[in-house]
Order: sequence, then C-alpha cells, then structure tokens
Amino acid sequence: MDFFEEKDGSLLFRENGETVMIMPWGKNSLRVRSAILSDITEYSPALLDVPKLKPDIKTNGTSATICNGNITAELTVQEWGNALQIKFFNQNGDCLLSEIPNGGALTLKARHFMPLKGESFKLKVSFLSDRNEKIYGMGQYQQEIMDLKGCNLELAHRNSQASIPFYISSLGYGFLWNNAAVGEVHFGLNTTEWIANSTKQLDYWITAGDTPAQIEETYASVTGKVPIMPEYGLGFWQCKLRYYNQEEVLNIAKEYKKRNIPIDVIVIDYYHWPRCGDWRFDEEYFSDPEAMVQKLHDLGIETMVSIWPQVDWRSENFEEMKQKGLLVKADSGIDIQMLFHGNNVFMDVTNPRTREYVWEKCKKNYADYGIKTFWLDEAEPEFTGYDFSNYRYYAGSVEQTGNIYPREYSRLFYEGQKKSGQKDIVNLVRCAWAGSQRYGALVWSGDIMSTYEDFRKQICAGIHMGISGIPWWTTDIGGFHNGVKDDKDFQELLIRWFQFGTFCPVMRIHGCRLPGKDIINKKGEVREWTGADNEIWSYGEENYKIMLKYINIRELMRSYIRSLMEEAHLKGTPVIRALFYEFPEDKTCYDITDSYMFGADILVAPVCHKHKMERKVYLPEGALWVNASDGKEYKGGAWYEISAPIGIIPVFLREGRQNYLINKI
Repeated sequence: MDFFEEKDGSLLFRENGETVMIMPWGKNSLRVRSAILSDITEYSPALLDVPKLKPDIKTNGTSATICNGNITAELTVQEWGNALQIKFFNQNGDCLLSEIPNGGALTLKARHFMPLKGESFKLKVSFLSDRNEKIYGMGQYQQEIMDLKGCNLELAHRNSQASIPFYISSLGYGFLWNNAAVGEVHFGLNTTEWIANSTKQLDYWITAGDTPAQIEETYASVTGKVPIMPEYGLGFWQCKLRYYNQEEVLNIAKEYKKRNIPIDVIVIDYYHWPRCGDWRFDEEYFSDPEAMVQKLHDLGIETMVSIWPQVDWRSENFEEMKQKGLLVKADSGIDIQMLFHGNNVFMDVTNPRTREYVWEKCKKNYADYGIKTFWLDEAEPEFTGYDFSNYRYYAGSVEQTGNIYPREYSRLFYEGQKKSGQKDIVNLVRCAWAGSQRYGALVWSGDIMSTYEDFRKQICAGIHMGISGIPWWTTDIGGFHNGVKDDKDFQELLIRWFQFGTFCPVMRIHGCRLPGKDIINKKGEVREWTGADNEIWSYGEENYKIMLKYINIRELMRSYIRSLMEEAHLKGTPVIRALFYEFPEDKTCYDITDSYMFGADILVAPVCHKHKMERKVYLPEGALWVNASDGKEYKGGAWYEISAPIGIIPVFLREGRQNYLINKI
C-alpha cells in the first residue's frame, strides 16, 4: 500500500480520513498542514505567500522524505494502526524535532483531532521533548524567565500579555504555530503539546538555521518586516495619564522647548473624546485641535492620540455600527463586553468594512489635522473576564480566530494611513500577533505595576518579543500603576527604568502617577481623572539632571539607533537582542535574564533591584568590552562586579565601538 503522493511540489499522506500536506515555504523551511475529511485550505493566519520552491521528494510506500535546503522531513507509517510520525532533520542529519510515536498498544496520536459541534475540532499536536533544549520567544508573558522549557503558556492575549506562537530553539530551528485559535502550549520535559480550542485544520511552519540570526531573518521573510522607523521614533516621547485639555498639552510642550530638552512626540491619552466610539476630540477640553497640532508642529513635536476600540452604547456611532454589523457579537447574554465609563462593545477589526468605517472617522477627526501617529490601546481586546468562548468576530468565533485581533487593529490604521498618502508610519499598540510588525506596530508592554519585579519582567519581555519578530517594543518608563510621584523609592525606580528606557527601541515615559485629580465636565459628569505630573522636572532637581542626561545620551545615539531600525526593516533583526543572539557559541549567554544587546555593539545591564548601587555583569566570550562610564577595558567570557551609582547604568561597548559614549554614561 502506498500512503504517499507527490503533487505540485508538495508531499501528501492519506490514511483513515486524514490528509497531511508538507511543502516548502521559504528558504530552509517547511509548512505542515493536516485536515480530517476535508481538503487542505490555502488560508494562512500568519504566513505570507512566498515564491514556490521545488523540493526533493522521495517516497517508498510506507515512508517518505521531503527536503528543502537545510531541512528534511522524514515521514514513517508505524506498524500499529498505520499512524504517521514526522521527524525533522537539519543538513547534518541532526534531529531537530519529532512528533511523538504512537506508542504501540498505547495508540497515541501525534495529531489528535477531537470533534466539536459544527465543522471544527479541538486539536492537540504532540512532539517529543529534548531535555537539553532551550526555548525563546512566544511573545510577551509577564514572567522573569528566559528559557521557556518547562513553561505552560496560554495562547491568548490579555492586558500586558501578547501571545505570539513563534520560538527559536537552541537545537537550531524555529517553529511557528500558524493558528490564531485560543489555546495552550506546554513545553514539558516529556512532550511539547500545542492545543487549539477550536480549529478546522492543523498548520505549522518550521525552519532550520545555524544561528539564531539566520532563523530570525528567515521567519521575518515569511511573516513580514517592519517599515522604516520615522525620524520622530528615535528620540524621547512624553506622556502621562492624562493630558486632559489643549492648554495643558501646549504648556508642557512649550516648557520642554523653553528648557531646550529634546522631545520628538507628546502623547494625548484616552478620554479626550466625549464617549468611547466617537473617535474625535471633546470640544469642551480641546476647542481647536487643528491649531493645537499645528503649534506642536511649529515646535518640532509630533502629536500622538489614543484610540480605543470600544464603542459606548451612548456613542454617536453606536447605532449605525450595530446596524451595519461592524461590532463584535456575544453568542449569548447582553452585548456588554467591557464596563468602563458606561456599557461598551468592541468594534470588529477583522471585518474590512469596519476598518474602512473607523479609519474614515479617524482621518476626518485626527489625520486631517496633521496627526500622524496613533496609540492603539485596548488591543487584545480587553474583554471583561476574558470570556473568549462567548464572542464572535466577522472572521469567526474568538475561540477559533481571536488572536488575530491586535494585528488587524494595527492593520486598520496602517492601511488607512497608507491610503491617505502617509509614508512614515509607526503606531503604538498594546498587543500583537504574528505579522503585526508589517503594519507598523510598536508594541508596549501594557498596564504593568511600578515595582522592581515588574521592571525585571520587562527586560525578559523585550528580549522575547524581539525573537518573536517584533523589533519595535517599549514599556511605560516607571511602570503604569501605583507610582507615587513624591515617594523617594518610586523616584529611584523611575530613574533606573528611565536608564533602561534610553536603550529601548522607543523611549517613552508614561504612567498613572499618584495622587490624581478628578475631572468633572460642565454637565456635571465625572470624566476620567488625571494623574500627578510626570514630566522630567516633576521629580526634583537631582532626578531631573539624571533624566536630562539620558535624553541627551539618546540624542547622541540617534545615528546608531537609525541604523538598527534600518537593519530591522531590511532583515527583521531585533533591536533588543538576547546575548546569545550575538554570541551563540557562548553557552552562558543562554541563561542571562537581566542583560541584553542593544544592537550588535552595546551591552546593557540595567540595575533592577531596590537600592542597589552595583551589580554583577556577564560579558560574552569572543569580544573585548569597554565600560562606557569610565573607558575601562574588560575581557569577555567572565563575570564582573560593576559599580552603578544612581546616575549610572552599566553599559559596555563591544570592541570599543560607539566610542562617543565613553564617559557620557
């Protein structure tokens, strides 16, 4: 019996109602799909179309191989029950990844489809686990862990959690779970299990590479790369919760210019609108937004405005959007998907008609005033209770398609801006999925707490996000929640975070600083409150001097940062890089959680523990390192105790590159 067939450059396996298809998908890469009692569909949640490649396929009745460059899949029909097992090898014959065998009498299923009502399945795909393997990527989870081996991860988005199902393995391969369903992944010591709660077919992609950089660049070639970062993305961005009126925005901008402090962007946060879903300035607080934007432009400052996908029942657009079918639907119960200043539902960004409708509103009320960059908040979206099983998009149920929402949200604005003739596009967004990068998504890490623990988690998050294909990433400098402006311990945390922010892809201060002030409009309605001052002169003279110093350091690095952004655009290279990305031969680098490379030349070691004025730093083997604060040289391949008084973050220059920073930090 012949189980295999070669067709149009693909290898097909059929048995007992299952069809498995494997085909080349980019350099040194294979795409694997499987379906039960149906044809394989061409729909791809994340992978872009790529030029067809001719693989080397060999079949022999109960076994077959398909080879594309440096990767080969070996398919074997097992004796017990004709179950198929797939193994992947690199060009040296090393096994990269293997499905579980059927276990003989156990009759295990590597690809286990469990029928649900309708035409979908709950799917579990199981691979053997190599105990020595290390795993990196998978997006942004709030944990202080670098090697994800042993972790259980939810495949779903939440505020501060961005699930991007791609990882790089220390064994020399990259793996993308090409499925937008809500689910789970378990990187166990015995098996790795991927679970989709509801899906119609299996779909994953695997690539082989000799270095993390090779794997990353191949992944970017099949999911997309960031545009070129605009010049205003290279400098300092000022933000707080929240500048609530036009006068305040202009006064802050003028004060920055009066003090001769470099600033590229000032951000107008949420509830500058009358109701969620109005997508316009509230005329009570912003009487002439077009003139405001022009005055900011005259000062050399770009304006960013917050956008929320919520639509309040009282919004001027609610009834029309409901009638036109542009809103997310609840499968049962009342359509209240988030309670915040009223009853809210979410716009359905997976619907192309919604994207067109909302962009036209935002173009008229923002872009036509000269606003070029948007803050796409609530991008998960933040369903109250995250009851994923109760909601439905144009693209399908949230259980089946939910993880594409933040990407389609970025797409809405990117395509609208492109259609309007804008070329330099970057939009801040609170979540992402595979492919978000190609829509100009600058992801920030959500509404995190102002604690050292959260600070340390952001270092890991930034490294993992870069590996996951998101080069543009940032945090709220100082954290978002519970930072008390006049508290000395918070001020110390803010300074340490500010130093870290200087060496992030985008440098942006933000936060809900305490104490706040209530806002009541002329009608007597309670509006969203405004937090305490959050400008760099708001924290005392000594802290002001330190923050000003680091803004000026950011300006010194402008040319270098521009080159990193160009590299990200051309190759998909992370801006924040794990130490092992640059030094894959140094095994110590694979376990470092609190240091990273800012591009290829600068090693950054933030001080991320309370009251610490020194820290241990590992300098990778294979390079000579220069301490940017004093010019002292260090040999790589060793740990060093480095002094770090409050005004200094340990920064080391590789082989003395970027020497202009010596004695500046």
